[in-house]
Amino acid sequence: MKNENKFIAVTTNYVPGCKILEVKGPVFGIIVRSRGVGGNLIAGLRGMIGGEINEYTEMLSEAREHAIERMIADAEKLGANAVVDMRFDSADIGQVMTEVVAYGTAIVIQKDTTKPEPVSLR
Repeated sequence: MKNENKFIAVTTNYVPGCKILEVKGPVFGIIVRSRGVGGNLIAGLRGMIGGEINEYTEMLSEAREHAIERMIADAEKLGANAVVDMRFDSADIGQVMTEVVAYGTAIVIQKDTTKPEPVSLR
């Protein structure tokens, strides 16, 4: 941890080089995005041709970023400085909306200054 004030969100159940001092609980960041009529029309035309639909890729990428930001804000409200076991979920709502959820476990960590035990290879 170079910057002690930086919030950490990881998909693992620990943060290397840190020890967990406290588990605050589950946190979520939810965003619902509308694809819009124009985006659906362009995507529909591209879908007939095949290949990546850039409009949807961009929309979902932005939605994931916003969901992470909201999850971190939720964790900070609890007094956490990290989230472990972070995951994403998404679902369509009707024909024009997509929900993206980032979730994980909010924790308080600190840099582990203890020396690791040597590993015995018996």
